[in-house]
Amino acid sequence: MPAIQLTIPQRKEHRAQAHHLDPVVMIGNDGLTPAVTKEIDAALNAHGLIKVRVQGDDRPAREAMYQQLADELGAAPIQHIGKLLVLWRPKVRKEKEKAQDEDRKPGPRDFKVLKNSTRGGQRPEVKILRVLGNQRLTPGGQVKRAKPPRLKSVKKGRQT
Repeated sequence: MPAIQLTIPQRKEHRAQAHHLDPVVMIGNDGLTPAVTKEIDAALNAHGLIKVRVQGDDRPAREAMYQQLADELGAAPIQHIGKLLVLWRPKVRKEKEKAQDEDRKPGPRDFKVLKNSTRGGQRPEVKILRVLGNQRLTPGGQVKRAKPPRLKSVKKGRQT
């Protein structure tokens, strides 16, 4: 697969995201072996943006490895500074994961509730309440469960 070509602003954005990353894979003195290539491919599938540390001192060999990895794995070369290589490849979302995300219901939400003091000069009391998907918050600051849908009787259903 050929390497992905990115525009300069895209490369800058990925470089900024990679700044805080630690190297995921290290290439030893044996160079680029099939096992290392396989490991880098797995890391790209899992993370998308990775740093690779090369142990060798030969700069032209590191540059050749960099280009070879980008070409073989279909990744975009982002940055090569010293012994660190940064590669990016878009993460592939699986169909099963997409279906799971669409069927999910909203998670718990946190609300701040202010309860004014009966005395005038004191600060209001602040409570943080967690409301689950099947609950609601009343104007008085209480959490109530949502009512199940009302079932119609069989007889009333036939009359219409």
